[in-house]
Amino acid sequence: MSITIKTAEEIEKMRIAGRLAGEVLDYIEPYVKPGVTTAELDRLCQDYMEKVQGCIPAPLNYAPPGYPPYPKSICASVNHQVCHGVPNERPLKKGDIVNLDITTIKDGWHGDTSRMFIVGEASILAKRLCAITLECLWLGIAQVRPGARLGDIGAAIQRHAENNGFSVVREFCGHGIGSHFHEEPQVLHYGKAGTGVVLEAGMTFTIEPMINAGKAAISELSDGWTIVTKDRSLSAQWEHTLLVTPGGVEVLTLSAGCPPKPATLP
Repeated sequence: MSITIKTAEEIEKMRIAGRLAGEVLDYIEPYVKPGVTTAELDRLCQDYMEKVQGCIPAPLNYAPPGYPPYPKSICASVNHQVCHGVPNERPLKKGDIVNLDITTIKDGWHGDTSRMFIVGEASILAKRLCAITLECLWLGIAQVRPGARLGDIGAAIQRHAENNGFSVVREFCGHGIGSHFHEEPQVLHYGKAGTGVVLEAGMTFTIEPMINAGKAAISELSDGWTIVTKDRSLSAQWEHTLLVTPGGVEVLTLSAGCPPKPATLP
């Protein structure tokens, strides 16, 4: 599959899908507290998407080659879970960190975003990991403009993560997105500046760095979906869907409650 350049009409549909995805995270935030289960968060998000927004949760029954159908409407990855955590009946407890990953389909177009939530009061390490990972996301976004290369994004993320003593997961990456959940190109969160595909206006893709407090190595749980750190260290992830514009970049998954670009960054 080649990289698709979106038309003005398609971009407008992606803006809508992206905003809706962000608004699901705004909606669910007050419910993320000690005692709630990720299964309950999944049910609330599904109801909101289907009954309030009139959209479809893209993960539900999603089955790429070699995978069983995904059984839930969101991904919920807790503590040492890196990504694709399947919501379950374990209550969240004070000090947990959880990534909620939302992908909406509205009128055939996808919006994909994820956010870290701290349950109650977390450790200094957990808070720092979440903060540095958010900075990694925005440093990657800052590289996006026509004429830049995909490697510029990965290099900026890798440099910041490793300079802060963290590691970058290699096996999972950002991706093109549009009328399909996953399209070309693959957007690595590590690499060398000045390498890779040249960015053009009209490209849409996600940046979604997965940053570990310990080593980068991962493993897969028996459910066939949930990815965890091999050393059971904490992991964090933030994600936005981006549009390359003639003048730079537009973040399509911003919403009223979305954490802004960190003030720590230039």
